[in-house]
Amino acid sequence: MAAPLKPAAATHWSAINEVGFVSGMRALFWICRIFGRWPFRLVLYPVLAWYVATKPAARAASLDYLARVGKLAPAPSGALGVLRHFGAFAESILDKMRAWGGLLGADEVAFFGVEPLVRMIDAGQGAVLLCSHHGNMDLCRALSGRRPGLKLTVLVHTKHARAFNRMMGQIDPRSQLNLLQVTEVTPATAMMLAERIGRGEFVVIAGDRVPPGPNPRVSGASFLGSEAPFPVGPYILAGVLQCPAFMMFSMRRAGGHEIHFELLSEAVELPRKGRAAALGALAARYAARLEHHCARAPLEWFNFFDFWHQSDLDKTR
Repeated sequence: MAAPLKPAAATHWSAINEVGFVSGMRALFWICRIFGRWPFRLVLYPVLAWYVATKPAARAASLDYLARVGKLAPAPSGALGVLRHFGAFAESILDKMRAWGGLLGADEVAFFGVEPLVRMIDAGQGAVLLCSHHGNMDLCRALSGRRPGLKLTVLVHTKHARAFNRMMGQIDPRSQLNLLQVTEVTPATAMMLAERIGRGEFVVIAGDRVPPGPNPRVSGASFLGSEAPFPVGPYILAGVLQCPAFMMFSMRRAGGHEIHFELLSEAVELPRKGRAAALGALAARYAARLEHHCARAPLEWFNFFDFWHQSDLDKTR
């Protein structure tokens, strides 16, 4: 059921501050660059232990998620599990910095299901690409310059992460070029995005974070054993733009990275009658695939807030 969220009792993810995280990651990046990954980890984990001990909300969110995903696949639990979960997040940030710093080799990333997108790129056709906070979303964007004809526009809400964005811009100014700051998709924004897709670009938008704003629209979908709110904006956008919708999932595996592309819909149709049901079906399919990849790589989902109880769903249509 697509419905607006009531005002959240819990802290919205966009209100979570960086709390000195950026300066620490910058120092750790240079440790890795000069001495290698193992010295980076030796310095990292004492820092993570302090962070986990002083951030009870993030710690509780990690414990809750690990307990849920642990019912589907082997996953660490308890304080050690939380430490490893945050360690995986720090490793993903490091790899993001390595990618934009030109230190991530193409042989470190394996792509799956990319053939349909390659055909669309060659034909000059665009699409909506739903990403998630599973794995490293930036790898595809950082490596996109190596694929002629691939143009991405990434819709983001990063006002809560200005310092981190500045740091990434210092590593490589290109990291800021195709980001589009959006709180809500207005008609003017939709027209601009339609023009870009018409030129064969891909519009990238996260499917696992409810956008900030007074009345974000969501659909409840089953995820790791309970109903959770998922934004319906990406599906409305694909319906308005009359283009295919793909999903993208990333994860770190065996010392490298995997990026998986999966078709969500050849053409998103949202009839006036049954519109909420159509949006709910799309959100449910996305949630099921996200759950699948979380079970494959449990430590790779990085939403450190109360995902299931951001607020109650308003059940009115």
